Amino acid sequence: MKTNARSRARRLAMQAIYEWQMTANDPQSIINQVRHDQSMKKVDDDYFEELVKQVTNKVKELDAHITPLLDRDLDDIDLVEKAVLRLGAYELEHRMDVPYKVVINEAVELAKIFGAEEGYRFVNGIMDKMAEKLRVIEVQAIKK
Repeated sequence: MKTNARSRARRLAMQAIYEWQMTANDPQSIINQVRHDQSMKKVDDDYFEELVKQVTNKVKELDAHITPLLDRDLDDIDLVEKAVLRLGAYELEHRMDVPYKVVINEAVELAKIFGAEEGYRFVNGIMDKMAEKLRVIEVQAIKK
């Protein structure tokens, strides 16, 4: 149950982050709007709020992890993929309780659902590289 509730939280958080990127509206207003428009019954609401607030709050820090891994300018990245990468970067760096493979799988799934046709491949590649930098010990332990 917890996993599904977290997956739903990520999905709504990614949509909220996408909206924030598009509109630059106040993150709390977007959170309130999502809560008003969506059924939050099977969503980890605290996790949803944390993701939206922290990603929007730490966007420069998160972008600093993403940008060196790109083959193009961050502004040229599809907004859905950018939202997914920012969300994934936050979880890799700040949510050590979530295994890096789960973070990557969730990011790829979000990109498959909402992104461009082959966008999930791009997201997967960037997330793998980011995990190698942000979760060095965990990645090395699994590769052994």
